[in-house]
Amino acid sequence: MSKSEDKSLTAKECMQRTEEVIMHTYNRYPIVWDKGSGVDLYDIEGKKYLDFVSGIAVHALGYENEKWKTAIKDQLDKLTHISNYYYSVPMMQAAENVTKASGMDRVFFTNSGTEAVEGAIKTARKYYYNKKGKADSEIIAMDHSFHGRSLGSLSVTGTKKYREAFEPLIGGAVFATYNDLEDVRSKITDKTAAILLETIQGEGGVYPATKEFITGIRKLCDEHDILMILDEIQCGMGRTGTMFAYENYGVKPDVVTIAKALGCGIPVGAFATTEKAAALVAGDHGTTYGGNPLAMAAVNAVFDQFEELQILEHVKMVGAYLFEQLELVKEKYDCIIGHRGVGLIQGLEFCVPVGDIIKKAIEGGLILINAGADVIRFVPPLVIEKEHVDEMIRKLTASIDAVM
Repeated sequence: MSKSEDKSLTAKECMQRTEEVIMHTYNRYPIVWDKGSGVDLYDIEGKKYLDFVSGIAVHALGYENEKWKTAIKDQLDKLTHISNYYYSVPMMQAAENVTKASGMDRVFFTNSGTEAVEGAIKTARKYYYNKKGKADSEIIAMDHSFHGRSLGSLSVTGTKKYREAFEPLIGGAVFATYNDLEDVRSKITDKTAAILLETIQGEGGVYPATKEFITGIRKLCDEHDILMILDEIQCGMGRTGTMFAYENYGVKPDVVTIAKALGCGIPVGAFATTEKAAALVAGDHGTTYGGNPLAMAAVNAVFDQFEELQILEHVKMVGAYLFEQLELVKEKYDCIIGHRGVGLIQGLEFCVPVGDIIKKAIEGGLILINAGADVIRFVPPLVIEKEHVDEMIRKLTASIDAVM
C-alpha cells in the first residue's frame, strides 16, 4: 500500500480489511485509533475521546510523554536486542528499579503479563521440588481470577469459560473462594507449593482483597513454607497510590508478577522474587526478547517519570476525588448496586449488563471498559486531573440516562 492510499483509508475500510485477515478472537468496538495526546485519544476521522481505559491499565503516563519517548528513541539508535547471554546497562538499571520499588531481591523480565505468571508458576514448582524432591505440587488459586490466556496461566485462572475449551491444562491447580480465608486454609495439603491471587481482582469485577484475607494468607504461607504469589499486573505500578497494592496491607509476597504500566505501552513484564523464593537456576527458564535494551529503556523512563511527576501522590489525590464522584453517581441511580476499588482502579456494579452504557459513552466521546457483564471498570491514565474526572462523570451520567 502506498502512503497516499494509507492516508485515504476510511475507518470502515480499515475494519473490513482487518476482519478479513485477523483471527476473530476479539469483539472489537467500531473505532480505528490514530493517535493519543495526554489523556485523550483520536480516531482516524479526527474525533476526540477521553480515555478511561488507558489500554487496560497500561498507559499510566498518558500519551506522548516526551521524556519517555526520548529515552526509547535514544536506545533505538544504540541497540535493541542482544539476547540474555550477555549483560546490558539498561537491564541492570531496570532490575535495580524493580527490586527497589517492589522490595524483592531478584527479577526476571518477560514480554507480557501472561509470561510473568508462567514464570511465577515455574518458580513455585521448582521451590517445591527443591524442598520435597518430587514433582507433584499444587497451586491454590482463586475463583473468578484472571491471570492470562496461555495454557499455564489459564490453569490458574478461576473462570471456567476461559478454561473449558482448552482442557486438559497443566494440572495441579486448586481453586478457593476469594476473600474467604477459611476456604483457602481448607485447601492446603502437603502438596501445596503456593497460593496465588490478585491483590485486587480486576477482570473478576474490581474486588480488593480484605486486609484479614491477605494478611491471613501471608501467615498461612509462612506456617506451611509455601510461596505467596501476588498478581499485580493490573493493580500494581502506582495504580492504588502506592507502587504496589500489597503495600496498602503491610505485607510482602514471595513472588510478584508485573506488566502493563511497567512499560507504559512497550511490551514488557516481569516476575520478581525474594532471595528465598528465587529457585530458578541456569537452564530452568529463558526468553529470547525478555530484558531487551529497548524495553528496559522504557521501564527506566517509566520509573524516572513516576518520580519526577510524583505519580503516587497524584494518584492518591485524584483517586480519592474519583471515589467521591462515583459515590455520588451510585447514590443517584437505583440501577447501580455497588462501588468498590481504590486509587485509579475502581468499579461500578450495575443490576443490568453494562454493554449498552459503554457503547453510548463511546458515542459521546468517552472510552470505558467492563469487568464482567455488569461492572464498569475505571482504569484511566495515572496523570488524569480532577477536570478529567468531572468530564468523565458528565459523559457517564448522560450515557446512563440515555440507556436507562
